[in-house]
Amino acid sequence: MAEKMVETAVPGGRHETDVIIIGAGPVGLFAVFELGLLGIRARVVDILERPGGQCIELYPEKPILDIPAIKSISGEQLTSQLLDQIEPFGAQFHLNEMAISVDKTDEGKWRISTDMGTTIDAPVICIAAGGGSFQPKKPPIPGVDDYEGSSVFFAVREREKFRDKTIVIAGGGDSALDWTINLEPIAKKITLVHRRPDFRAAPDSVEKMQALADAGKIDLRITQIKGLKGDNGQIEAVETETKEGEQLDITCDTVLAFYGLTMKLGPIAEFGLYLEENRIAVDTEKFESSVPGIFCIGDMAYYPGKLKLILSGFHESALMSHGAFHYVFPDKKLKFQHTTSAKDLQAKAG
Repeated sequence: MAEKMVETAVPGGRHETDVIIIGAGPVGLFAVFELGLLGIRARVVDILERPGGQCIELYPEKPILDIPAIKSISGEQLTSQLLDQIEPFGAQFHLNEMAISVDKTDEGKWRISTDMGTTIDAPVICIAAGGGSFQPKKPPIPGVDDYEGSSVFFAVREREKFRDKTIVIAGGGDSALDWTINLEPIAKKITLVHRRPDFRAAPDSVEKMQALADAGKIDLRITQIKGLKGDNGQIEAVETETKEGEQLDITCDTVLAFYGLTMKLGPIAEFGLYLEENRIAVDTEKFESSVPGIFCIGDMAYYPGKLKLILSGFHESALMSHGAFHYVFPDKKLKFQHTTSAKDLQAKAG
């Protein structure tokens, strides 16, 4: 299935909206829909480079069996259909960005700042960050910290930064193969390193990567990185060793290491919210946190009887949206309507 394109904002700058959603997983995406039905605008911030959260990063092809009325659906299909559903509401996405701080403005709104210099003001924040922010796993390579951020990277924020570079890409998943394919036209040379000949990426990506290797446009090495060579933060070569014990140094000036992701509460832990079991405690009427105007839905939300299910998050999205309405439109009365009979809701949903 082709990846759905979303409107992604350029990093940096100041923006305003009605609700800032932190997390672009299925629950965060459905929240855009529920908010949109009530005439509430949203911007979505996510540290990953595409929407979908755990569904895309951890099990894009595994079947999900507990979405009502759908016998079986993959994480990728669910994400794609949710993006279709919210398209009429024009939500803007701030991808590849992490929300690092939250403050109150002089006007009484919330201001989220990201690690890419973006600020967004809104009367409501909705945290839908699953188990927390996904953060890249660092490879267990001695001395890797000495090169991090200068010549070793765990994510690609700016594609042009790697133009004319001699790159070693390490990993066998979607990110490793996607960036092998996407950087090949602009890099001086790319060597893809993976410890085994089997890849976890989408079959189409594996085929494209293999075609590049067969054509001599990239080097493919079935080996494992054991060490790094270089001085003052600049990589000169990676030391590798095959399963058979053959050692080889691969010359490069840049390493992109994609060894998977780990979930951490991250900067959200510093937002001043009351936590239970390292999750955000909420009420079950509006899914509002201990701080007025900050809501939490999905796996990150804690309340008695909580089930970490996508369908539970969808229910939480609807109630959160009704709670958010009173902050966004304090002078309006919320009229409950069914989409089956309300023509104005049908029109909003396209």
